[in-house]
Amino acid sequence: MDADVLQWMVEHRVAWVTSLFWVITTLGNTVWMFVWSIAGCAALLTSGRRPDASMVGGAMLTGWGAMSLAKLLWGRARPPVPERLVEISSFSFPSGHAMMSAILATVTIAVLVTSRTPWLHRRSLLALPVAGTLAIGFSRIYLGAHWTTDVLAGWVFGALWGLLWIVVVRAISRDQRP
Repeated sequence: MDADVLQWMVEHRVAWVTSLFWVITTLGNTVWMFVWSIAGCAALLTSGRRPDASMVGGAMLTGWGAMSLAKLLWGRARPPVPERLVEISSFSFPSGHAMMSAILATVTIAVLVTSRTPWLHRRSLLALPVAGTLAIGFSRIYLGAHWTTDVLAGWVFGALWGLLWIVVVRAISRDQRP
């Protein structure tokens, strides 16, 4: 399946789509995911939501470590260079872009749905983090930086890692209430 999807992507590349996915993949890299999460943590701390800030920051930091370890354990090679439009030397599985964006999307949705501000509960707003992580993942496949299964695994691992942090932080917060 991986080779077939990559081949289809290569055969259907269009210049403007390639340019768009370059922007998306850049804004979805690990550095930018940390920039977005730091901004979110700062906003949460400013509004007195310390447990949520800890959840976002903790999920992202430990998720990065888990993703790096998983890459070393699997040691999967990236797609071949002629098809790959991205110069990168790390291992392929799981996709760090997909995993880190899925972690951030998962904890962001949890923060939004537990907010006391009603407009933050709008479905259209809650869909944005999901759309973002999907676009980031697809950009990695389209640009040949990852195999499809790398991205799928990144999304699954990331969502599960985010959910783990949500459950743990919520449980700790419940236990600490007077």
